[in-house]
Order: sequence, then structure tokens, then C-alpha cells
Amino acid sequence: MPGKIHFELTSHAVTVMAERKIPLAWVERVLMRPERIEPDRVDPELHHALGRIAERDDRILRVVYNINTEPWRVVTAYFDRAMRGKL
Repeated sequence: MPGKIHFELTSHAVTVMAERKIPLAWVERVLMRPERIEPDRVDPELHHALGRIAERDDRILRVVYNINTEPWRVVTAYFDRAMRGKL
């Protein structure tokens, strides 16, 4: 599929996505079409992709990933309450 992003999940990401009921498709959607990208405040290898999830009342999903790996490595994903209404 053209434009598909190649990424893998760390074991932590798999665990928290299951606990938080975040489908893989939502993570992929945010990585492919982020509404905002921010650098990590601590680790320069990490980036944060943010995007609204309509299926969850437009809550903001934050996906933290390492772009210096091939494929990208998603380290965590969570709904960012502090970003609600800011995108």
C-alpha cells in the first residue's frame, strides 16, 4: 500500500494499548496523518505524533515513537487530557 508507514510496537506499547483500549489502526492513523508533531523534551530520538480520534469523542491520541529506527519503534500511546481542545 503506497504511503503506508512501517513501524513496530515495543512490548510496553502493546501492553498499554491493550489496557487503554487503543486499537492499532488508531496508532497507524495518527502516525500517517498527525495533526501535530513535537520533539520529546528528554530524548532527541523520540517524537510525539498527536491526532484526534473521532471514535473517542475527539480525544487526542499521543503516540511516542523513535524515527531513528527502521522500522519506526512506537514506545507508548495514550490519550493526552492536557491537549484536549488545543489541536
